[in-house]
Amino acid sequence: MKILGIETSCDETSASVVADGKYILSNQTLTSLKEHAAYGGIIPEIASRRQIELIYVIVQEALDKAKMTLGEIDAIAVTSSPGLLGSLLVGISFAKALAKAARKPLIEVDHIQGHVYANFLRYEQDTRSDYPALPAIGLVVSGGHSSLYKINDFKKFELLAQTRDDAAGEAFDKVARIMGLGYPGGPIIDRLAKEGVNDEIIFPQAKMNGSLDFSFSGVKTAVLYHVQNHAKDTNFSKAKVAYAFQKSVIDVLVEKALRACAQNKIDTLLVGGGVAANSMLRNELIKISPIRGVKVYFPPMVLCLDNAAMIAGLAAVLMSKSRLTRQCNFVIN
Repeated sequence: MKILGIETSCDETSASVVADGKYILSNQTLTSLKEHAAYGGIIPEIASRRQIELIYVIVQEALDKAKMTLGEIDAIAVTSSPGLLGSLLVGISFAKALAKAARKPLIEVDHIQGHVYANFLRYEQDTRSDYPALPAIGLVVSGGHSSLYKINDFKKFELLAQTRDDAAGEAFDKVARIMGLGYPGGPIIDRLAKEGVNDEIIFPQAKMNGSLDFSFSGVKTAVLYHVQNHAKDTNFSKAKVAYAFQKSVIDVLVEKALRACAQNKIDTLLVGGGVAANSMLRNELIKISPIRGVKVYFPPMVLCLDNAAMIAGLAAVLMSKSRLTRQCNFVIN
């Protein structure tokens, strides 16, 4: 089964062809990120306008890279939610029109669930056979989401926890803005933190005992006050602040993800989303999870960011479970 995936939930315009829900034949992505950098965040109008311009080109590139025609595709998948309304509308409208014209099934896929599924994807030349086992706990951390899920199978996602205010990635962007580091903040802070390892600065953590929920607005505010009070000190170090902030966020993510595994007696942890590329998060989970009896999985770096391969891959699973035959205009939610 070969599925063409389309992803336009935020600023990326992505298309991918995935075979049998596992093997990436192509994964083409263009972003308008540079156009948003001057504003310090995503401007929905800019994102959707660029996606209108790019979507046909990127879909054709994905088919060409996979050496396939639309007629050889078994189904079309598209991100249906969550995301920026205008951006989602671009992808959904294009996918529906394409499916109707080509007389292909259309599968709508949840963007967040796709990030978890990215752990199951491989490129054709990748010979690894170590696929994650279900049930699993899914930790999705990005600019818009910080959530924990219990996953019995890919049609049964149970939300265990989510952020009560800022998402982890959002907090990274806001702290980078506070320190004048630029946008997007996650990669900048991650690089800078490696130069500022210290135990002098300790920012608070919202542990919320008894709950797996997250809260990152407090640490963001603590950074703001620290910068306001100490920026003129002769020994002030942005690198040390970046390290202390990042450690505060990562410690909470690691502890709550592993606690969710323990509480649900599950020994597999699947991590996804843009913050899954963070080096401290990866290092801490790889170090601590074996001690806690948990096997942790991360997608390849390129699949941590929004991409259509995760949408096409998960769509194959949803389609196979539906036992529906090929026809025009059916939608699996």
